[in-house]
Amino acid sequence: MRTEKIIQFGEGGFLRGFVDWIVQIVDETTDFNASVVLVQPIEKGMCALLEQQGCHYTHLMRGMKNGVPTVEEKAIDVISRTVEPYRDFEAYLALADQPEFRFVVSNTTESGIVFCDTDTPERAPHISFPAKVTLLLKRRFDRGLGGFIFLPCELIDKNGTTLKDCILRYAALWGLGDAFSTWVERDNVFYNTLVDRIVTGYPRDEDLPQKATDHLLNTSELFHLWVIEGPASLTAEFPFDKTDLNILVTDDLERYRTRKVRILNGAHTAMIPYALLSGIETVRDCMQDEKMSTFIRECVFEEIIPTLDLPKEELISYAEDVFERFNNPYIRHLCASISLNSVSKFKVRVLPSLLAYINRTGKMPQKLLTSFAKLIDFYKFGTPNDDADVMRFMKEASVAAILANTAFWGEDLSFLASEVEARCAR
Repeated sequence: MRTEKIIQFGEGGFLRGFVDWIVQIVDETTDFNASVVLVQPIEKGMCALLEQQGCHYTHLMRGMKNGVPTVEEKAIDVISRTVEPYRDFEAYLALADQPEFRFVVSNTTESGIVFCDTDTPERAPHISFPAKVTLLLKRRFDRGLGGFIFLPCELIDKNGTTLKDCILRYAALWGLGDAFSTWVERDNVFYNTLVDRIVTGYPRDEDLPQKATDHLLNTSELFHLWVIEGPASLTAEFPFDKTDLNILVTDDLERYRTRKVRILNGAHTAMIPYALLSGIETVRDCMQDEKMSTFIRECVFEEIIPTLDLPKEELISYAEDVFERFNNPYIRHLCASISLNSVSKFKVRVLPSLLAYINRTGKMPQKLLTSFAKLIDFYKFGTPNDDADVMRFMKEASVAAILANTAFWGEDLSFLASEVEARCAR
């Protein structure tokens, strides 16, 4: 019999194909012996369907492994039960009464960790996720029990710190007392984390035999990465270090966030306008096209990796993983869907590499400058999807005016005008 140790806010495909899959492997490999209680963070969700299946389901991981299409299957049975605060808020608060609970994980989307000054305890459960957590913590504090270790998976910068700040603001707004706020800070740990896995969810358009009996069948790519900013002592309670899982504990999460943004996201953004102008439809098609594949690999290995500060071997290994992921035959990732808001994405994902390359080498990055030119061509001659004012300016302005637009790039890039203009369509 497993012990309920983890409270999980979110019952959707990502957490079931990431955290719950991880807990399953840690349970099977070590003496962790933990089970998960799912809390449905919004009014409508999948908890009822989970209960109908005894909270069991199958997870399929599919992708390329050493150049070979590979499918791996894992039965997931670590979820012990579900709780729906919108049906029974007391049952939710009662989770605070169980001393065995130690971890809280969440994925309430990027907009989930927010503070709303109109939230009050009387409005529960119709309050934000951090407000719900504040009430859970207050109940646990009143019971004289120990705090939690928070491992949020929301894709925002400093997700753990932001969650803690929201909770402390609610404590002040609601007048919960200095002793409670001190306990929140002293007895609870809020780790910042970075998660990386494409979870494709229920395979609605595929004819798979598992669908006949499993209405919660979940799918993902093979790759996974969880980076946790904190001390190595975390593994004394959550022994994932005794497995082959790709979970890193570090004192500098930002290096790994930068690696992901510059290499994975940067590769997407650097190649997508070029690919769409070339009539290429999907990310995998890019990898199958010799010209496009060569172009983006040169961008990454010759011009992006030299600007990053992690060990070169580690960066190369990560980049090879990225390209293997891009070549996944089980995921149809449309270039058009990635092209949304390409100007702002280029500023965050590609421009820092371009400028860092110049600063570090004193040379011009030929491939990244080509990607910049293709971005401009895409807005002038392609089918961009962006803010109307952005699209209008990009289409009508000269290359020189575009590069001088500090509102777009955060600085005047006029010094790149001759290099970029020479690569733009005439």
